Amino acid sequence: MKKENFDVVIIGAGPSGAVASAMLARAGRSVLVLEKQYFPRFSIGESLLPQCMEFLAQAGLEQTVHDHAAANGFQFKNGAAFHKQGQYTEFDFTEKFSKGPGTTYQVKRASFDKILADGAAQAGAEIRFGHEVKTVAVDCLCPLLEVLDEQGNLYQVEARFLLDASGFARVLPRMLGLEKPSHLPTRQSYFTHVKDNIACETDSSSDAVKFDRDKILITVNPNNSDIWYWLIPFSDGTSSIGVVGKPEQFSGYESPEVILKHFVHAAPNLRDILKNAEWPNEVNTLGGYSADVTHLAAKNYALLGNAGEFLDPVFSSGVTIALCSAVLIAPQVLRYLDGEAVDFEESFAVPLKKGVDCFKTFVNSWYESGFQDVIFYQEQETTVKSMISSILAGYAWDQKNPYVAQSERRFKTLVELCQ
Repeated sequence: MKKENFDVVIIGAGPSGAVASAMLARAGRSVLVLEKQYFPRFSIGESLLPQCMEFLAQAGLEQTVHDHAAANGFQFKNGAAFHKQGQYTEFDFTEKFSKGPGTTYQVKRASFDKILADGAAQAGAEIRFGHEVKTVAVDCLCPLLEVLDEQGNLYQVEARFLLDASGFARVLPRMLGLEKPSHLPTRQSYFTHVKDNIACETDSSSDAVKFDRDKILITVNPNNSDIWYWLIPFSDGTSSIGVVGKPEQFSGYESPEVILKHFVHAAPNLRDILKNAEWPNEVNTLGGYSADVTHLAAKNYALLGNAGEFLDPVFSSGVTIALCSAVLIAPQVLRYLDGEAVDFEESFAVPLKKGVDCFKTFVNSWYESGFQDVIFYQEQETTVKSMISSILAGYAWDQKNPYVAQSERRFKTLVELCQ
């Protein structure tokens, strides 16, 4: 069987794989990326957070994204809007506590992921699409993978270090038995892309139909605060629309399309905003997505992004966490390849988890309704709102922000004040 050798092998060419491979290749390392699918391909998680732009800049990929957006490829995004039972509130990410970009984009992941993968290839990474990892052995000094190529031929690849950026496929957690149950409740989502036909002259004087195309809109179901929706507009007149809830809340309906349309119709603001929408695409569903692992790194491999831990889509943190994991691991892998002793737990897993835990505090509070009380509080203090805006903008690793450094304690106090 044919055998090849690389400094680093990365499973998956999505955002974390692209960023990590670009950084490692620019440093002169031989990098192979193995991607089972072919790009462009559909993926969910389309609303970026401003913190992403800093991570992309570190990989030398930010300008590529800006250039594509300038050609009307991506929708400008400057914040998030929330709606609940007639109440409407906005967070402007340019009015945040943390330093760094305050704007970003809402992207169709098919084109966004391909742009990043192409950028990684231009940086020197080799990307093989249609190549599936069949087996992995990590109990030796250099991980050994068995790979199936496009023609059905098996070959081996040996790496000095292995990164799993396979997202929801979670290749290493499955193959190495690293998965463990998430503490977050099981939830189900139903989503699609629609031609939204949202009128530019949407009546901004009416909270029921207020809509800003430069912001993601999060709507709480008027009858059950545990159910929520996203509406993410794109630059081409289409939007991503989805609903999230517990699986049992969607039982008794005949199809995913019926479920999504029924629940959208049950939210008066969305019913009005999307009254002229066309629904040409299949409705997709994703359930049981919250996941965790026993550890994020070992002596010769590490897990990036969703391959490690995925929380919940409510605050669009998925891509941000994925990119952060990539920029954290790349320098440590370079040190390891240079022969240094690297404690991947302390240098990678611990700092990554600080931001993940901050996001987790907000996710838990959202479903307990506490964060909803904070968001819709009528007398929001400017400084506190700017700190919350920073976290919503993705700056969950900024230890200068009290709601990051002491997220659980500080936020519990804030919820009590707002209630």
